Amino acid sequence: MTADVSENVSAAPDPVSAGPDTAAAERDALKAERDELKELLLRRQAEFENFRKRSEREKTESSQYATGELVRELLPVLDDFDRALKAEAGNAEYAKGIAMIYNRLYDALKKQGLEPIDTAGKQFDPHLHQAVERVETKDFPDHTVLGEFQRGYFFKGKLLRPAMVRVAVNP
Repeated sequence: MTADVSENVSAAPDPVSAGPDTAAAERDALKAERDELKELLLRRQAEFENFRKRSEREKTESSQYATGELVRELLPVLDDFDRALKAEAGNAEYAKGIAMIYNRLYDALKKQGLEPIDTAGKQFDPHLHQAVERVETKDFPDHTVLGEFQRGYFFKGKLLRPAMVRVAVNP
């Protein structure tokens, strides 16, 4: 067994006996390989960090999109409750119960990021409002929102649904 080890040791070139030029060349080659491996490692670490950040961002966007779609699906229910609150109720306790359910639903959606668009007396904005009716009048400035048919909403700062409004038009 000792003969095998001595053969392997003697088979390897001895940098000292080979000369200073060979040792320097081998040293330079090893430094270049080390530098190349360091650069490769840094590149892979950066790629992994970018992948991690991109995955987190996509996960967050996907979650927000899913929540936004759920909120969009619940808006007609919120509208129905709003109409039920405006309708004449024969029983005061029934109306109170409807109001409580509406408030709980509205508060839950608000916690998720739902915000109503304020329209009363505002200037018409085609990015936020959908003009359903134009009313000729001199009582209000041109393009003033007179009333709201259906409330519009933002969800986490983005327009979820424009408000359907009645707009003043000066003749």
